[in-house]
Amino acid sequence: MPKLPLEVFQPKWLREDGVKAAYGSAVLEKGVVIVVDRAARAAGVRPGMKRAGVTALSVQTHLYERDITRENAVQREVGIALMKFSPDVALLDEATVIVEVGASLRLFSGVLSLCRQAKMLLETFGLTARISVAPTGEGAWLLAKHGNRRVLQIKSLERALASLPMQAVPEIRPLADWFTGLGCESIADVRRLPRAGLQRRCGEHLLDSLDRAFGLAPELFDWLELPPTFSARIELPDRLEHADGAVFAAHRLLAQLCGWLCAKQLAAAAVTLSFEHERGRQALAPTLIEIALGEPAWREDHLLRLVKERLHRMELPAPAIALRLDVTKIASAQPATDNLFPEPGGTLEDHARLLELLIARLGAENVLRPAPTADYRPEIANRWVPVGDPEKKIALPKGLPRPTWMLETPVRLLTRQNRPFYGSPLRMVSPAERIEAGWFDGGLITRDYYVAQAEDRSCYWIYLERVSSRAAEEAQRWFLHGLFG
Repeated sequence: MPKLPLEVFQPKWLREDGVKAAYGSAVLEKGVVIVVDRAARAAGVRPGMKRAGVTALSVQTHLYERDITRENAVQREVGIALMKFSPDVALLDEATVIVEVGASLRLFSGVLSLCRQAKMLLETFGLTARISVAPTGEGAWLLAKHGNRRVLQIKSLERALASLPMQAVPEIRPLADWFTGLGCESIADVRRLPRAGLQRRCGEHLLDSLDRAFGLAPELFDWLELPPTFSARIELPDRLEHADGAVFAAHRLLAQLCGWLCAKQLAAAAVTLSFEHERGRQALAPTLIEIALGEPAWREDHLLRLVKERLHRMELPAPAIALRLDVTKIASAQPATDNLFPEPGGTLEDHARLLELLIARLGAENVLRPAPTADYRPEIANRWVPVGDPEKKIALPKGLPRPTWMLETPVRLLTRQNRPFYGSPLRMVSPAERIEAGWFDGGLITRDYYVAQAEDRSCYWIYLERVSSRAAEEAQRWFLHGLFG
């Protein structure tokens, strides 16, 4: 099955402190340069140089000590994020990630599209990589060391591996001088040597490695295991005073979350984004952003839009130094249904995503839905509540006319010749519906409701306030309370 390795990450965190790339950066391990960027290379800095030599050659080149712990953490984070393509992900030496994508090629529209999406995912982490595809994992790893190459057949893999330099195989490097003395330069030259002699002089590990790369021996990988719950944290490169500046870090956390969800075949119903502030005597508790989704989601673009909207509306009480993402509620992932005749107004999932976006942008208190209440009084029975409030099942009266639009405050109507008037004389087209309620809470009403029709055939919901509900000396009054569509 095809394997997709991502090998030799180039950490862009070298410039996270805002240093301009023109000055150049280099990474040192035990005082020796191991990685340089283009600007430093243009200044003459080369791998293998010592710190003093780099300082004498280019004072403006910024030097960083290698952090193995941080590299391993980033490699694991990338591995979790890549699980959106396949649940089989292995972390190998030399900053390599192997992904079994044989069963995912059709889902992600082929090899080229999958590699393109993997590259975009790495850009989310601020990383670059060499990406190759091959029928074997170690074969794809060797190809990735010398460029982005994609082969899908064993014969093509054999030809591609044969031309690679022998130093590409880790087991050959300690014996490179001996092989050079034998006149070997490529992997093909090493494979032409007598197998029995190689096994006696070099051991079985070298031959086993070559056999696995060429597909002659089975490969056994330690697949990455995921925790039962998701919680990820990232330290910010500097003190963050505005929430908008956390979009890149939040995107990185969401990429890991989506990989975890896809591998677990789950969806997030609620997540919490936490801003951690500086520690000390006057330390503040983390600032929380709780995002409750109307429908469980696992797509990165949708979650990112919600987080962006919330960050744009948020003000931090103090500078933040770290960001944490936790999943507080999960649900089983429901795949999208591909109907032959889809609904013209969109699916229920589309409607839920729209509501979630509106809540993130406007606030939950400004996105309302109708919530009928068990009360005969229309102004109380028809009320609006935040769309996220739990919905209660109410048995509504059937067969009674109710308008599409209700006025918040009824409008008193004129009367002409003892008939209500609203632009034109109104004619009753329904029997009276008497409503007497509210005695139990001091809001007593006594009304007779009618459906009235104007001369232009438009219909209104009006009521007559009964004389018995007011002082006897006052005349009866008509009110407009609703409009029919």
